[in-house]
Amino acid sequence: MHWFGNMLAAALLVAAVPAGAALNIFACEPEWGALAKELAGEKASIYVATTALQDPHHIEARPSLIARARTADLIVCTGAELEVGWLPLVQTQSGNARIQTGQSGYFEAASQLTLIEIPQRLDRSLGDVHAAGNPHLHLDPRNIVTIAAALGERMAQVDPGEAAQYRERTKAFLERWQQASARWTQQAAPLKGMPIVVHHRDLSYLVRWLGMREVGSLEPKPGVPPTATHLAELLASLTREPAKAVVRSAYNDPRAADWLSERAKIPALTLPYTVGGTEKAKDLFGLFDDTVARLLTVAK
Repeated sequence: MHWFGNMLAAALLVAAVPAGAALNIFACEPEWGALAKELAGEKASIYVATTALQDPHHIEARPSLIARARTADLIVCTGAELEVGWLPLVQTQSGNARIQTGQSGYFEAASQLTLIEIPQRLDRSLGDVHAAGNPHLHLDPRNIVTIAAALGERMAQVDPGEAAQYRERTKAFLERWQQASARWTQQAAPLKGMPIVVHHRDLSYLVRWLGMREVGSLEPKPGVPPTATHLAELLASLTREPAKAVVRSAYNDPRAADWLSERAKIPALTLPYTVGGTEKAKDLFGLFDDTVARLLTVAK
């Protein structure tokens, strides 16, 4: 019982960061590491668990991730089952009560939003569907506004000694972000209605925000690799409903996109998907600058 009591006390503890210490942040994906840096500045030590060239669905719970999670004050992840294959094990093995689900040190971006593409029924035959909806939510800048405001407040809660700093930086970031978003929306006007083929449904929020049309997917079902039969059917469908480009994210295998591009005589376009996905996508602003610029090259 003594052991259970200690564990319960640890689980219920809302531990503040000691005065003068850096806020240790474990970010599951590059976009959240970049956002944390915008909001915390030099007040945080940020570790990003994945890169733009890794499929966020399929990560191993490596000992190095567990070791980093062990000392984290705040874990910032997407949620909506995107990290379901590895994050729960990292949390459990870390033994860190602060970052367990439901604690103040666990922040989930998806829980701040209403997601799109919520499945009507759950069936593995439909492919890699997420019960809560599409988790690739960061490619709509309007979602970043909501998440940044909530994350800034969470940082202030976890590290109250620097609360004023987090709130000030969050306010400044949101002002810059709103200005940039207005610019992106204006620049992207020619993309409205543009038909594209995607690789995976990781661009759905981007497609919706810009008003583009998805007329096909390289994957026959979400998470199921492209097959020769499906690609042949997709190629035939493009004669009836042509696309301007076949678009993939930096972490997707390029072979299927290149195959379709060559035969359909349309460009194969690679988008950064997240921070670090291309040379110009060095931060969140660069991510959207480069994404819009690349799409505009095929809009003519």
